[in-house]
Amino acid sequence: MDDINRWTVDQLKSELKLRGYPVSGNKKELFERLHNPPNDQEKGKPGNDGYLSIIGYAFYNTPFMPYLVVSLLFMAGGGVISYLTSEPIPDYELIEFDTDRTRSFAQDLVDLGHPEWGGRMSGTIEETAAAESIKQNFTDAGMGATIETFNVPMFEILANPILRMCQTGGIIPPFDPCGPSDLGSTITEFSHLDEFVIQGYSGTQQINFAQNIEVIDLGNGSENEDWDSASGNVGMVWARDDVSGNTDLFLRAQESDLFALILVNEKQNCDELVSGDCVPFFKTVDVTRFETMPAGIAFLMVSKTVGQTISSEIINGTQRLGLDVRVDNEGTRDVSVPCGVIPGSSDDMIIFGAHHDTVYNSPGAVDDSSGTATVLELATQFGALYDELGTPEYTIKFCTWGGEEQGLFGSSAWVNAHQEELKEHLIFYVNLDMNHVDKERNNGIILFGNHLEDMEHIYNIHSKFVEEYPSLGSSYSAEVRIVESSDMPTNSDHAPFVYDINPNGYGNAIVCYGSGSLEYHTYLDTMERFNEESLAVSGIILGSYARWLAWG
Repeated sequence: MDDINRWTVDQLKSELKLRGYPVSGNKKELFERLHNPPNDQEKGKPGNDGYLSIIGYAFYNTPFMPYLVVSLLFMAGGGVISYLTSEPIPDYELIEFDTDRTRSFAQDLVDLGHPEWGGRMSGTIEETAAAESIKQNFTDAGMGATIETFNVPMFEILANPILRMCQTGGIIPPFDPCGPSDLGSTITEFSHLDEFVIQGYSGTQQINFAQNIEVIDLGNGSENEDWDSASGNVGMVWARDDVSGNTDLFLRAQESDLFALILVNEKQNCDELVSGDCVPFFKTVDVTRFETMPAGIAFLMVSKTVGQTISSEIINGTQRLGLDVRVDNEGTRDVSVPCGVIPGSSDDMIIFGAHHDTVYNSPGAVDDSSGTATVLELATQFGALYDELGTPEYTIKFCTWGGEEQGLFGSSAWVNAHQEELKEHLIFYVNLDMNHVDKERNNGIILFGNHLEDMEHIYNIHSKFVEEYPSLGSSYSAEVRIVESSDMPTNSDHAPFVYDINPNGYGNAIVCYGSGSLEYHTYLDTMERFNEESLAVSGIILGSYARWLAWG
């Protein structure tokens, strides 16, 4: 029997008519009426008493699927699906997945990165080139392809940033400290990318040695620290487990009128990528929390070693700080959303997506060339299925998003622009963000979603995947979870599809997260760490579910 959640409006109306129920209203109202008959609204309605109510929900919402009976064990905001019985399981057909081609897709994206910094930062020519390349790949896969652009708040790095320190010569009081006339002075240049990086929405600031600006140690940067002591100077915060987020720190720097804020990484990737050190990484800020952006405050993260050097040689020593950061953080830039589409017999749609942008300082091989390459491979496979099997029952779209790294700007703008269409016709959205497993740090993948029947099918398809691909199945574990809609995370492009489509409810999304991304948002996220084999797990499982829905 067909899955009722995938029925078109006409199918829902036909079923309601057969049962003698009213057939007026939109798709959501029709669906609710079918599950909650007008003469018996309360019968079988799930409650709010945890485990038992979820069991009731499973039975109540699957009256046409007697072959699926599930239990849910809820833990830490999600539930692991386990089966009590399963009779009979649908005969899913697994799709093909070309791992070599997937690696080639990712390599092509990495090759489009900034010539010095490696990234495809949103709003840049590198991001635009990536979007154009993706659109061409969709066209090559035999589908109609478009690019939409959206103007969003975005910073622009205007020059290569400089961070350095100087010890004056001390022989004769110099007219120009650490300049040509300062005999015996020594300048230490810190290396951009591996020793320091700009943080999201940093402003512009130049500090020369002659100013002899103080650097003030602000501990963990909490609101209890003496931020006003750094007014007109540079504040340095140690990013440990108890440190505030970037947005709170930048707001405090703005309130106290700092010239610059330096964040020392002592929290992430320490001793993992470089022995004895913590590599600096990029983080953004929530621009909606600022009335005006701090246009004159430079915002940097440095490695642990650089932080210790600044502490000993500048804060507690006699050296001077030099800094030149030029960033326009008050404007907007265009971000791109390329999409390919296979038209179905119904306007109801399934969407696969990933973000094609990266942080400015990283090639982004894993984050998220891995997800984008998977979307491109799925588009290629579905293009071939379209040629072979003809028009699918549902429209299938493949989209990639710009602006993710700075605040989900591309996906949010696209969802807003297609609000009515999505409200009426979205079946579910699949998000692939770092669906990658590092060979050396293999913790498998997590597949989770907020719709029970989707995750039941994913569980079954994963079982078949393990049978047909025993080597991959044993190499890469996959945990399947059902998550309450209100508990779905908001840290990637699935969030707008869950939270922004319907103010009175939630959209359906399926998400894959991988493991082994310690190079996240650093210069070390290169193709040397890329493992295309691991992408086949989520690609085949999630793609096979869409194939089953579309062609049976």
